[in-house]
Amino acid sequence: MHGNVWEWCSDWFGDYPSTPLTDPRGPDSGSFRVLRGGSFQHEPYKARCAVRNYDAPEGRSSDGGFRLVLE
Repeated sequence: MHGNVWEWCSDWFGDYPSTPLTDPRGPDSGSFRVLRGGSFQHEPYKARCAVRNYDAPEGRSSDGGFRLVLE
């Protein structure tokens, strides 16, 4: 279900070089949250889970959303 909207993640945004390669953990706090997966408003190559973006937690856009997970 990639490419519909950017999906909000609970992780704070941080640069990759400061994180381990296996099961990386983002910073404990920050100014921006991670967005994943691209959206219908972007190029097709961005419609995959490996693509990251970021926005402020109060940010709003027509191509952002979230996925509900039931555990």
